[in-house]
Amino acid sequence: MVRWEPNARERLAEAALELYSERGYERTTVAEIAKRAGLTERTFFRHYADKREVLFDGTGALQELFVTSVAEAPQSAAPIEMVAAGLEAVCAMFVDRRPFARKRQAVIMANAELQERELIKLAALSAALSGALRRRGIGEPAASLTAEAGLAVFKIGFERWVAEGEERPMDELMRESLDQLKTVTAGA
Repeated sequence: MVRWEPNARERLAEAALELYSERGYERTTVAEIAKRAGLTERTFFRHYADKREVLFDGTGALQELFVTSVAEAPQSAAPIEMVAAGLEAVCAMFVDRRPFARKRQAVIMANAELQERELIKLAALSAALSGALRRRGIGEPAASLTAEAGLAVFKIGFERWVAEGEERPMDELMRESLDQLKTVTAGA
């Protein structure tokens, strides 16, 4: 009988990412993940629906934080500044997570199924952001355009942050990406 040990969820995520990096996502089984974590398959399924969800575990928390930050931005803020407040809050989630994020991104980029799941996650985030902006009184198409622009900033900033050799903090890269967006749209 396996004795209960703390941090099972984190241990499973770490074991999965190690195995996905070593063997590939497709060739890794739930049994192997559980064994590497020193747990049972049953314990794995108590925490995750399937092996794919290990990589997308924080999606709900990310979306909630982003939307809440947009909702709580100052009333006088322009729509893009509301989204900037969300970006700033989200950056705090990733402090000290760059090594994990780099490995995760490499695994996702190596698998079409995982890339598709990532796109679904981003589409849901965009819809949630545009909804938050509409609730703040931003009409269409401005709410959807702002949400998509903010999501593009997040995606580009994140990709730069996980790039090999990059050591600057995520919030700095997000601000830089947002400034670039403002620069290219100001010339239009």
